[in-house]
Amino acid sequence: MDNTSYSLPPLEWVRAFEAAARLGSFTAAASETGLTQPAISQRIGQLEKHLGTRLFVRKARTITLTVEGETWLPHVQTALRGLSDSSETLFARGRRRLTISASQSVISLWLATRLGRASADTGAEISVQSYILGGQTATEDSTVQIRYGAGDWAHPFQTPLFKEAIAPVCAPRLTSQAWTRLPRIACTGPRPDWDQYSTRFGIPSTPVPTLRFDTLHGAIAAAKAGLGVALVSLPLCAEDIASGALVQLGDEVLDPPETYWLLASRNVIGHRQWTALSAALTA
Repeated sequence: MDNTSYSLPPLEWVRAFEAAARLGSFTAAASETGLTQPAISQRIGQLEKHLGTRLFVRKARTITLTVEGETWLPHVQTALRGLSDSSETLFARGRRRLTISASQSVISLWLATRLGRASADTGAEISVQSYILGGQTATEDSTVQIRYGAGDWAHPFQTPLFKEAIAPVCAPRLTSQAWTRLPRIACTGPRPDWDQYSTRFGIPSTPVPTLRFDTLHGAIAAAKAGLGVALVSLPLCAEDIASGALVQLGDEVLDPPETYWLLASRNVIGHRQWTALSAALTA
């Protein structure tokens, strides 16, 4: 038996320090921890007295870490993270509620059919928020996110939803014609466009698209309505292709390094729930 004795400050003092240091504000730390601002200030004051050193420089409206506070912070965060992770692993603790942020197209074309399993496997009530392409949401650090990119994210939890594949599709009734002569439907966004597709495979760059949508979901709906050919993400259209609502045209498929990624910070979800959620949403 290990009889080592530790002279440690109370955990609530340490948590108050970590929150204030990370957020740069006693007020923000109070909001996150469910305490009042004076309570946060008091706990940090008690911690400083216990340690015998100042951790913050307090000014009229701001706080900054002292050298001692800045040096101690990463050690505190590592210790708290280890305590949180081990508690979850040993005692199966998890969040009762999870919020997933994604584009409306991803919600409609990928996420919706997988939410039932995700909720059951994580044991959590799941809320879904849509975001506008190019916009910033105020809750980015408090949600599980689905974003398009190459995987160069800073989030500790991240996994690709699928391997991206881009190809043209149209309604079945248009396939009797040469598809390269059909009207083209364009979609703004991060995915490769018609110019890139034409350059890669030597396909004529005309006709120029006469319909343009700001969501992939809208472009797919137009293609299903027989309005032309849309360049789409095949994984997101898999159900429409399988049902016969859309037909993939040709064998030329772009395989960009970018795809949709599931992302989360440690304060949003724990290891066990992340494993269950990522398995449900990548199936």
